[in-house]
Amino acid sequence: MPKTTPCLWFDGQAEQAAELYVSLFPDSKILDVARYGPDTPGTEGAVMTVRFSLDGQEYVGLNGGPQFPFTEAVSFVISCGSQEEVDHYWYGLTADGGEESQCGWLKDRFGLSWQVVPTELYELIGDADPERANRATQAMLKMSRLDLAELRRAADGALTA
Repeated sequence: MPKTTPCLWFDGQAEQAAELYVSLFPDSKILDVARYGPDTPGTEGAVMTVRFSLDGQEYVGLNGGPQFPFTEAVSFVISCGSQEEVDHYWYGLTADGGEESQCGWLKDRFGLSWQVVPTELYELIGDADPERANRATQAMLKMSRLDLAELRRAADGALTA
């Protein structure tokens, strides 16, 4: 079966984005950098593409220009096993100009959308008890960065601050 590799279109910041991402994810690295040559659409010598891997998944960052900005229609979900992981990715991706949104969504400083989600959230909002699931869902809808302890308290019917 052929391998699929997401290609992310940046406006001149592909290398900086790849450097940020590989600094946050374990077992990640920049694999290669290709530069624009003579008679190409970019400035000769400038970075054209950056191929990198995040925990084994390959990506390509393309410096294509401003024609195609990122939208929330595409995002990457980071499934986190703990609140520490949520905080690591949340604060790492919102640093230096990233934007917080709601329900665990954010945009990094390059405009790429991410969802930073504790895996336990799926259990809480999918609970067999519909009232418990609804309480967890209602708590999630009020959050930017997801707070696992607060989601648990809400699911259990405890008052939230």
